[in-house]
Amino acid sequence: MKVHILDDWYDVLRGLPGFALLDGHDVTVWTGRAPDEATLATRLKGAEAVVLFRDRTAISPALATQLEGVKLIAMRGQHDHVDAEALSRAGVMFCSHMAKDGPSTSTAELTFGLIIAALRYLPDQIASARAGQWQGGAPLGRNVAGKVLGLYGYGKIAQAVAAYARVFGMVVQYWGSDEGRGRARAAGETVPPSREAFFATSDVISLHQRLTPATRHGVTRADLMATKPDSVLVNTARAALVEPGAVLAALEAGHIGRAALDVHAGEPVTDPDDPLLAHPKVIPTPHVGFVTAEELDRQFRDIYALVNAFATGTPQHVITPATGGCP
Repeated sequence: MKVHILDDWYDVLRGLPGFALLDGHDVTVWTGRAPDEATLATRLKGAEAVVLFRDRTAISPALATQLEGVKLIAMRGQHDHVDAEALSRAGVMFCSHMAKDGPSTSTAELTFGLIIAALRYLPDQIASARAGQWQGGAPLGRNVAGKVLGLYGYGKIAQAVAAYARVFGMVVQYWGSDEGRGRARAAGETVPPSREAFFATSDVISLHQRLTPATRHGVTRADLMATKPDSVLVNTARAALVEPGAVLAALEAGHIGRAALDVHAGEPVTDPDDPLLAHPKVIPTPHVGFVTAEELDRQFRDIYALVNAFATGTPQHVITPATGGCP
């Protein structure tokens, strides 16, 4: 089959061991983002199977009608950005491996790394050392031990971060949905008496919810304005979990001391003057929470297996309603 893989911005997939699962296919890897749907549709002419790189490319109804010759769209994980009904109408099968394995260790690791970096002012200290200023050239850091870590969400990644935090001597508390708080309480975890108390008493707030219609913009400007002046906000989940403009407003008002952000509105963000990217109180990383060699190889092996299953006439993890196109 002619297989096109989209949005491999690091251009690393071809060098990972799992890529050998596509041996025998005619594979094209696109390392740059298409500027619009018309360009993308042109790129994909001749493709029979298209592999999505997480949610970097959305499949809209308009795009679905332009996928001439495409028989399969394959990916792994949540797929709110893919219009499965539109693909079904276009006769394109959509398969997504909804893995129920363990947490993304790479995202949990980055989260805790950002917590340490923010509390110890590591980017500032590194810049100070490189500038020849031996101590005193950056703000004084604070201990991780003894700080209250507020985890917004009670999923697998949040629980992995909690395990790291406890090793470092942090106190952990949770907030999130009614269902999540209930599970946290049942597990013996600390849940503050109110939403206001959660934001007001957490030294570090880390967001760990999936982005759904119910969670979109769920963390509000009022929430962040209730935080401690020296608090740290970490977001390695999704930018749209937070009300637009709320992080910048809280930073400017002095209600957040530092923000460590791996996720950003309108990704990829390439403007160095972006208000959050350039803010002196922000530690920005370019959405690399899940981008490690081990994690990408693990995830894409699952996707390549979908391609191979389709090619042999035994499609797996089918999301679309009745679709044609299966050999």
